[in-house]
Amino acid sequence: MNKNFWKDKKVLVTGHTGFKGSWLSIWLKRMAANVTGYSLPPPTEPSLFEIAHLSEDMTSINGDIRDLEHFKSVVSSYQPEIVIHMASQTLVRYSYDNPVETYSTNIMGAVNLLEAIRQSSNVRVVIVVTSDKCYENKEWLWGYRENDPMGGRDPYSSSKGCVELITSAYRNSFFSKKDFVHHGVAVASVRAGNVIGGGDWAKDRLIPDIMKAFMKNRPVFIRYPHAVRPWQHVLEPLSGYLSLAENLWDNGMKFARAWNFGPNGDDTKPVSWIVDHLTSLWGDGACWKLDTDNNPHEDTYIKLDCSEARSLLGWSPKLNLSTTLEWIVKWYKNYQQETNLRSVTENEIERFENL
Repeated sequence: MNKNFWKDKKVLVTGHTGFKGSWLSIWLKRMAANVTGYSLPPPTEPSLFEIAHLSEDMTSINGDIRDLEHFKSVVSSYQPEIVIHMASQTLVRYSYDNPVETYSTNIMGAVNLLEAIRQSSNVRVVIVVTSDKCYENKEWLWGYRENDPMGGRDPYSSSKGCVELITSAYRNSFFSKKDFVHHGVAVASVRAGNVIGGGDWAKDRLIPDIMKAFMKNRPVFIRYPHAVRPWQHVLEPLSGYLSLAENLWDNGMKFARAWNFGPNGDDTKPVSWIVDHLTSLWGDGACWKLDTDNNPHEDTYIKLDCSEARSLLGWSPKLNLSTTLEWIVKWYKNYQQETNLRSVTENEIERFENL
């Protein structure tokens, strides 16, 4: 990453009120980017967006990515140069109860975004954020590569696979390499692992469930302790997205494709490993129990192969999983102590940059 690159760049972040979107917006503001956010109101209470008072130093627009005409008007009015698309329905368990909302938000949201950009003359770089769950999961022990088939058993995962196909179709149809001199838009998609960090309050997600239980001095109930995921601190994939955006800006179509951003192989761990470490770090009698309810299916094993990001972008993870969990516990303990969480978050970003 080149922090100077971002100074005064006009960046549009969709989903800026969510967990990852808030971290990204804070980081962009630290680098003096001109940030506009487009999103529904914060999806949780509390939320990092509100705790960090982000609306006070960026342009925050309340809007639904499914509203094509509104979103087109925002792109036309603010004329972003770089668009990072995070607005989506992000929860597997929620998608079982609300499949229509999940598909309409994730699939048509991506269509609307790319269609608005197709009709814009200012955008140069587009990054569409999907998920490691976009792949057809065969429970392999090796990591999925960017050219492996899309799939997804549940509504959330399959919707993310669809978004990848839509992004590829728009890139081939409207933002192709052979016509780059005419359209000038470089479009990439990014697939991150299980992103964790301070400031996440989403329902039915592991770290928020654990932290909320510990802060209330009660056991946390774990649904799938043997499920293995590629865990990574939120700043890891965000650094990849930002580095990719710089390369797309400088090199056009050379980097316009799909990319994996996941942890080192040693940090692909079962849920039980995560919760055991967090109970030890938290102390104060923290503990967990097995959730014996009849829970919906979730994939057992997911791992990403990130060798192309390493070799072609020069990107690699900077934090091991143990350190990531230490940072997370410290963040939530600061929240309990009513510390200035914007400063805590910016300090973590600075520590990460120094790595």
